[in-house]
Parts: sequence; structure tokens; C-alpha cells
Amino acid sequence: MSAVNTKLKDLLGWVDERFPLTSNWKAHLSEYYAPKNFNFWYFFGSLALLVLVIQIVTGIFLVMHFKPDASLNAAGVPVAFASVEYIMRDVPWGWLIRYMHSTGASAFFIVVYMHMFRGMLYGSYRKPRELIWIFGMLIFLCLMAEAFFGYLLPWGQMSYWGAQVIVNLFSAIPFVGPDLSLWIRGDYVVGDATLNRFFAFHVIAVPLVLVGLVVAHILALHEVGSNNPDGIEIKKKKDAKGIPLDGIPFHPYYTVKDIMGVVVFLMVFSLIVFFAPEVGGYFLEYNNFFPANPMQTPPHIAPVWYFTPFYSILRAVTYPLFGIDAKFWGVVAMGASAMIFVLLPWLDRSPAKSIRYRGPIYKTFLAAFVISFFVLGYLGVLPPTPVRTLVSQICSVIYFAFFLLMPIYSSIDKCKPEPDRVTSSGHGVKK
Repeated sequence: MSAVNTKLKDLLGWVDERFPLTSNWKAHLSEYYAPKNFNFWYFFGSLALLVLVIQIVTGIFLVMHFKPDASLNAAGVPVAFASVEYIMRDVPWGWLIRYMHSTGASAFFIVVYMHMFRGMLYGSYRKPRELIWIFGMLIFLCLMAEAFFGYLLPWGQMSYWGAQVIVNLFSAIPFVGPDLSLWIRGDYVVGDATLNRFFAFHVIAVPLVLVGLVVAHILALHEVGSNNPDGIEIKKKKDAKGIPLDGIPFHPYYTVKDIMGVVVFLMVFSLIVFFAPEVGGYFLEYNNFFPANPMQTPPHIAPVWYFTPFYSILRAVTYPLFGIDAKFWGVVAMGASAMIFVLLPWLDRSPAKSIRYRGPIYKTFLAAFVISFFVLGYLGVLPPTPVRTLVSQICSVIYFAFFLLMPIYSSIDKCKPEPDRVTSSGHGVKK
């Protein structure tokens, strides 16, 4: 046994001389000290990484059988749609791979939204973590682009008409809009050129950027250290060896803890994949089980659930401004609603990071923001009516007020004094 250990050590030494394996292991796992008091909300970062791996692996297998071709086959069915049916019916375990990918798309947004909410709860965007937050928001925008491009690929009714509506929105941009829409489609209508362009972006371009941003996000995180529910910088209190007094090695403590979160997540994920992959039409819409038909518009066109809050904000703008069509301002509002998160590090003037020590004003604004987000998401899947439009407008005002008024209410809010050390180990042991 000792001879085997010696050989392994020699092999590891040979690798370390040529590649920083051990040093990276220490820097990012065994000697990366994380706060002791991580709680439930800190599962979602590792879960987002897990879902990314699921999407990449299942996507590779789907690409092996998918054909991005909008032309009709001998049966009069678009080749792209037929290839999805082929995957579902004839490829061994193809149905499982496809459902894992479709469920993973929604799961990705769920865990990312929860991860973002945790950052807003505990001030994870505050100094010195501004760059981590910016990388995270760029990941979010890339994820939205990836989902949009991938949504067209099955070439179903909702895929086709959803892309038609969204791409046409760009034509509302003054001067460059029509040419921009033409460039995105690659043709005057959504067709084969559009399908191939979206396929290239979904499979190659956006995933490369996404993976690069994830690496940058993690490196930036490990450079300044993780935030915690108390918002305390654990690097300020160290022992004689330079180890944070309120920190524990990420491995094995949090790797083991994350495994529990992964197990629970995979149980829920498997239940959806095997028993309810459509989730009542929210994960897979009814109209998308019919091939794309440019001559027949669905009764109601709505994006997938994870886009609906922003889609509601788009529809809430109904009046022209400065002589420019309301559709343009709707596009501006929709884009601003997704990108305004980037400004949070500079909008928040509160002396406290964590919601545990913030005053009632911030808590009220955050609660109103969350409620408006859910209401906007629900209204986005419904056909517009005058009443629903009015509610969307009210919720849109609340949505933007949370950000735009933050410099005022965060600076006047009465906060509790933050402790010098973390108040709990996160494992039920009080300090």
C-alpha cells in the first residue's frame, strides 16, 4: 500500500511541476475559508453550477440528433420539429435527455433568481464585491439570451411566434430598428436563416461567453471572499496563522453540505422530469407540440414564464412619449428592468449590508418589489385587458421605484448596529 501511495505522490508531484493542481485545490477548496454561518440561501450558487453542467451535457447529446432546418420533409412537417420528435420517440433515452434539458432551462432560472434574491437580502453586491455582482448580472443577461435563442429551435407554434414578436420589437428602435431586426432574422421573415443563426448562438457563441463569465464570477468571489448573512467581513478578524476566526475551509465542510442540497434538488428535478415535464404548460407550452405554421397565429402569444415579468413591463407602456411610439419605450423599459440590477452597488447607501440589521423602510420596499415581480410574472402569461394593464403599470412603477428611490430610503433608514463577529456558526451553534 505504501508503494502505491508513493507512486501517487510522485505522479502528483510530476503534475504540480507542470500544472498548478494542488495550489488551485488549496486556493479554491481546502484552504478557501468561508464564513461559518452560511444558511439555506447559500445552496443556490452551487446548484446554478450543477444546472449549467446538466444543460451543457444534455445539450451535447441533443445536438447529435437535432437538425436546424426549417424546410418541410416528405410528410410536410418542418425538419427541425421532426428531429425533436425523432429524439423523443426513436433515440434511445432521447425523451429523458430532452426533458432534462427543458426542465433544466426553467430550473436554471429558478436557482439564479433565488441566488440573486439572496444577494439582495444580505447585500452581497456591496463593497468589495461589486465586480462579483457585475459578473453575475452579465451571466443573467447571457442566460436570458441563451434561453431566447434556444426557445426557437424546436420550431413549434409558440417558438415561432414568440420569436416573431420579440424580434419585431427591435424594429421599434428609431433609425436602426428595421435594419437590426433584419440582421437578427437573417431574412425578411423568421425562417431557415433565423433558425440557423439562433442555433449557432445557442450552441456555440453564448455558452462560451457564459462559461467564461462563470469562471470570472468564481475567481472574483474567491479573491475577496464570500459574504454571509450577517454581512461581516471575516477577513478582518484573524488568528496568529492568518486564518479568519469566523471561517471554516470550504472543503470538506461546505462541499458536504452542498451535496445535501444537490440531493434534494435532484429529487425534485427528477420528479418533474419523470412525472410532470410540462408543469401545467409553464415549462413546455401546449402550442409548442404543434409544428410552426406561419399562416396560423396562436390565440395568445406569451413568452416562457421566466421572461414574463419583463414582458409585462413591456406591455405596461401604452402611451407614446416625445413623439416616439409606445412600443419603443416598452422595449426600453423591458431592457432597463433587466439591466438596472447592475447599479445596485451604487444605489444602496445603507450603513448595513444584511437585511438582519436594516430598518423597516428597506424591508418594506424589498417586500413590495418581490410582490410586484410575482404579479408581473403572472400577468405576463395572460392576455392583456384594461384592468390587467393598469395593474401591470402600477407594479412596474413599484418595480422601478425600488431601485430609483434606493439612494434616498436606504440612507434615511434606521439600521441596527452590526456585530464585530458573526452571530451564528450556521450549524445551530451560537457563539
